[in-house]
Amino acid sequence: MTGFTVSLVLVAVAVGLLRWRRPAWYWLTFGVTLAVVRVLVRYGSVMDACGLTVPPARWRLALARATNRPIPGPRPPRVLRLRPTRTGLVLRLKLRPGQDAFDIAAASDRLRHSFSMYGVTSRELRSGVVEVRMTGYDVLKRVQMPTETETRLMRVPVALRQDGSVHYRDYRAIPHALTLGATESGKSVYQRNLVAGLAPMDVALVGIDCKQGVELFPLARRFSALADDPDTAAEVLDALVVRMECIYQVIRAQQRITADVPDAEIAADIWDLPDHLRPVPVVVLVDEVAELALYANKEEEKRRDRIITALVRLAQLGRAAGIYLEICGQRFGSELGKGITMLRAQLTARTAHRVNDETSANMAFGDIAPDAVLAAIQIPAEMRGLAISGDSSGGWHRIRAPHTSLRQAVNICNRHADRTPHLPELAPFRPVLSASAVAPVSLAKASSATV
Repeated sequence: MTGFTVSLVLVAVAVGLLRWRRPAWYWLTFGVTLAVVRVLVRYGSVMDACGLTVPPARWRLALARATNRPIPGPRPPRVLRLRPTRTGLVLRLKLRPGQDAFDIAAASDRLRHSFSMYGVTSRELRSGVVEVRMTGYDVLKRVQMPTETETRLMRVPVALRQDGSVHYRDYRAIPHALTLGATESGKSVYQRNLVAGLAPMDVALVGIDCKQGVELFPLARRFSALADDPDTAAEVLDALVVRMECIYQVIRAQQRITADVPDAEIAADIWDLPDHLRPVPVVVLVDEVAELALYANKEEEKRRDRIITALVRLAQLGRAAGIYLEICGQRFGSELGKGITMLRAQLTARTAHRVNDETSANMAFGDIAPDAVLAAIQIPAEMRGLAISGDSSGGWHRIRAPHTSLRQAVNICNRHADRTPHLPELAPFRPVLSASAVAPVSLAKASSATV
């Protein structure tokens, strides 16, 4: 008996230590089983306590009275499926008549406490069917991306959401994005994950890094063009506008608008073109947009207006030509001058890391998801990489990108350097890499460049 008691104590200590130090391992070994039992046993009483039940149907009451049986109690939503995952549980519910998906969303916090889970979120799949995702531990404390993700061309897994699902950056669904965050908030790591995810794909990368290229130049082997100062950036953006206009001429020539051509074969963007005619898509990464918008004299003001005009044109017209914008900055408000709010309106995807004031959060979400503003200003300083992501639909999520060191990103870019496409319009701006990394390398416009 003493040996059994000692063994039981040791197992309890091991479980507690596992839950403290390795919550993911604890969940996969013990937590998932306990959570399933807890949900199944408490389901009816929890739903009743949270006000998520409806009175029995009239025919049930009439049948009970006619047969002299006990009056049936209130009915909770019917469980269609309960599926364990590596981070929690997924509960699919069929709502009863009179219930609404908002009722489940409003009771999420009460469900979290009642089922002893770390987090509960819900979303409506279709009319009358709601999916409730429950996480068993803080998945954002130590981000571990799943080994298998649904990656395809122009769709990159960049972070993990609070509900345990993968957060994708899908350029074909949401062409342009804005990423905000204070210094040391995690923007650079988020950007590295984007570059590392795009590197194995058949896509051209164009970088604008006005901090003398310190963020993007180490990744230069995978970039078709790089600019490290506002003057070069203006020329790169003008070249992209020229490329966009040329691509539209190709689409126009291949539209095939005749009476005998089905609607699905009429070309309206590069993805409708035949494979041998389709231009390579381009992703433009701007590291610090404020450096492009600031000016100190009349000449710099003219350059600034030229840059902002080109960015607005690319944001408004670039999607069909396969040109996508990824703009980063610490602030992105009207104080940067005319045209900035027009540009921001075209950036559908919004991601805000830790910000220093509420005004900065309003710049990201004030016009699309006001509820996300409070969440953005509550990000603690010690949680680098934690961010709020939303879009024009009004929905938002807490996300955190896995830590990718600069060396890891450089290795990935070097490994896929052979995929760097040669674009004639951007050839003068292709980074020149010397054999030795001792001397600084200029990114200025060159007459010929090789990687």
